[in-house]
Amino acid sequence: MHKIVKNLREQAKKNPRKIVFPEANDERIIEAVEYINKEKIANALLLTHDNLEVEKQEKYANIFHERKKVKGISFEEARELMENPLYYGAMMVKYDGVDGFVAGARYTTSSVIKAALNCLDLDKTVGTISSCFIIDVPNCLYGEGGTFIYADCGVIPYPSSEQLANISISSARFAKEVLKIIPRVALLSFSTKGSAKGRWVDKMKDAVEIAKSKNSGFMIDGELQGDSALDPKVASRKLDKSDVAGAANVLVFPNLDAGNICYKLTQRLAKARAIGPIILGTKQPCSDLSRGCEVDDIIDCAAVTVVRAQNKS
Repeated sequence: MHKIVKNLREQAKKNPRKIVFPEANDERIIEAVEYINKEKIANALLLTHDNLEVEKQEKYANIFHERKKVKGISFEEARELMENPLYYGAMMVKYDGVDGFVAGARYTTSSVIKAALNCLDLDKTVGTISSCFIIDVPNCLYGEGGTFIYADCGVIPYPSSEQLANISISSARFAKEVLKIIPRVALLSFSTKGSAKGRWVDKMKDAVEIAKSKNSGFMIDGELQGDSALDPKVASRKLDKSDVAGAANVLVFPNLDAGNICYKLTQRLAKARAIGPIILGTKQPCSDLSRGCEVDDIIDCAAVTVVRAQNKS
């Protein structure tokens, strides 16, 4: 077991929280929930269509309708949504003392994100819903002993400079609060500090300036090529001084293509552990899953969700 995974599971066990899983029709989820409860990583609740309470469905439908009627949602539409365990589970997190939800083994990422957006509170200090992965690469000298945060790999296809700045800050905050590391955030590009030109390079430059203007207190730099971000020798050749270059442990990608491709390549080629996607930007913690996830991936996402809930109390 990777060290970072072991640490997350052990931290979760110190104060297990109630986590809901709305995909009882998936054997991987069932197996993971059994393990999670046995090892006391969380108080895991498996939602089925049979254990959705009618009274709560009515309660949630009324709340949802009241919140969304200005957008044309009828009560009947709200009531129908509450027959979906994903929406029912998200409403449990918001209104009934559940600490987080984990979904995505069967539901698409877009479905999970929509449920989070429609049911949970947005964190206005972040301003952007995004996602990140914890990537743990064995026998790696880069990053935080081989541990990285990759963002965004699951939500925003083509983020603006403002969104990239918000992703940088929310990912750094996640690294600090959950992994207990000092985040060094690199905004990645095919250019290092003006070595190439173009609107995509300008977008990353602007994102860095916006992030710095928010005075988050985090070390954020860019635009940086991958080798400049990770390798201190390369960084020393390509630029004069940076708190991030050559030591980055949070990697922010210019678009979803780059982020998603890189995390999957790292996972397969480097035999890395990839935990996530973890949804950032909501006040209540929740995690998406890749539909190709294994049982251990589900367990680890649950552990992360518990640790995030612990940090919010």
